[in-house]
Amino acid sequence: MSRRSGYRAAEQEDRQVDLMGDSDFDDDEYGQPIESKEDTSAVDVKKGKDIQGIPWDNLSFSRDRYRKTRMVCTPVDKGALYYEFQYNTRSVKPTILHFQLRNLVWATTRHDVYLLSQRSVLHWSPFASEKHKVIDLQGHITPSEKHQGNVSEGFYQAQVSTLAVRGNLLVAGGFRGELICKFLDREGISYCCKSTHDDNGITNSLEIFEKPSGSVHFLASNNDCGVRDFDMEKFQICNNFRFPWAVNHTSLSLDGKLVAIVGDNPEGLIVDTNSGKTVHELRGHLDYSFASAWNPDGRTFATGNQDKTCRIWDIRNLSKSVAVLGGNMGAIRSIRYTSDGRFLAMAEPADFVHIFDVGSGYRRKQVVDFFGEISGISFSPDTEALFIGVHDRTYSSLLQYNRLRFYSYLDSAI
Repeated sequence: MSRRSGYRAAEQEDRQVDLMGDSDFDDDEYGQPIESKEDTSAVDVKKGKDIQGIPWDNLSFSRDRYRKTRMVCTPVDKGALYYEFQYNTRSVKPTILHFQLRNLVWATTRHDVYLLSQRSVLHWSPFASEKHKVIDLQGHITPSEKHQGNVSEGFYQAQVSTLAVRGNLLVAGGFRGELICKFLDREGISYCCKSTHDDNGITNSLEIFEKPSGSVHFLASNNDCGVRDFDMEKFQICNNFRFPWAVNHTSLSLDGKLVAIVGDNPEGLIVDTNSGKTVHELRGHLDYSFASAWNPDGRTFATGNQDKTCRIWDIRNLSKSVAVLGGNMGAIRSIRYTSDGRFLAMAEPADFVHIFDVGSGYRRKQVVDFFGEISGISFSPDTEALFIGVHDRTYSSLLQYNRLRFYSYLDSAI
């Protein structure tokens, strides 16, 4: 991972960890802080309240004027509407510790959201409007179970760079290669280890998956150019693949046979998951990539790049991408498909999440427009909700959008 932006090649830089002081956008532009702690509901918005609770009438500039100051290209037509605003809670404070890593929000159901919030990993229940602490990162984290390879002394004040949650397993990755594994149906931390002892071994991304046998694994991608496959039944590494450049993100195909690898190289890779051998190179991006996602159809996948584009690829012909999707302000930091494959959401570093209609050939989209850095995006597995973590000095919050239905009997059941 390096700090390149746009199409320019960066000068050789110190590749040590950068914190949010190097954020892509300044999030302190509202003037004096406004101490409003109120949540916002869909009913409030219909009455004229801003979705984030920003009191534009009391400020010296309008929303449209402020939007123009943050745009670096021509705004796009928002067009379609697939997900409508439901709720904005400021009870949780989504947090970003590295300006390029934005996978810190995960929904396991529409009623269960996990996110990094200040010095904790929290669970938020939109249904009950309640939060509880899952992992306290402020002190000493030690494993409560005995497994081979466990770092029995644990970690002290671990800084979490990335997160993944699936089923009942939560894995947090740290700036020094730390891995903290917690089964959500058990007390305490199950497993603590270091994926690497490299000084530049920050954990860039995590992906939890099931093998055909049913065993639970996860892939850890690190800045030391490694991708490691962890078996959570045996609590050990079963594969360690090396690449010529830092790996920033991975995404497994539906059948688990192939993995998309992107990182500090404009070219991505499709790799065989068993052998680690490259099947095909992905040529087209102009900068480094930090996001990828496989469509549930098993044939197509997406990669997000610092050249401000998301490219769609078809595994049946990888000679070139089949679609190029543009952002508004900056790099594409996070990509998610709905579980039915109908929609793709891509997040910029701040202010914009784009929701594309896959069935239209990605030609129709909705743009979710707000203010603040994006810590992560996540669809609920049933596709009914989209959650967006917003990191801002004054207006940090978790936005919830619900899938728009055109049948009243379905609306009443949601």
